[in-house]
Amino acid sequence: QVQLVESGGGLVQPGGSLRLSCAASGFTLDNYAIGWFRQAPGKEREGVSYISSNGVRTYYADSVKGRFTISRDNAKNTVYLQMNSLKPEDTAVYSCAASENYARLWRGAIDYWGQGTQVTVSS
Repeated sequence: QVQLVESGGGLVQPGGSLRLSCAASGFTLDNYAIGWFRQAPGKEREGVSYISSNGVRTYYADSVKGRFTISRDNAKNTVYLQMNSLKPEDTAVYSCAASENYARLWRGAIDYWGQGTQVTVSS
């Protein structure tokens, strides 16, 4: 069965850190560009961070630049999102998505979506 599974979400205090994982099963992640997206209640989904299949190209939304880091371990078939200095406005459901290449990812052409993991930043 082909799927992406996110993990690592939870409740954290402002200023804290979380590391999200996006693990693939049924296919090889190193052939795909991966994006992390988030959606807060009442808001549209936004692209948070992207990484190309070889890890050379990355993108960060202005709202997370300098605080979040995307990385991938193709040997483990997993992509990570390290989130530091978390703010209440980072609260959302975070989902990862796979696309055949970086250009298609930017166009929103997604081949696989994960189910999402909740991140809540609150004191």
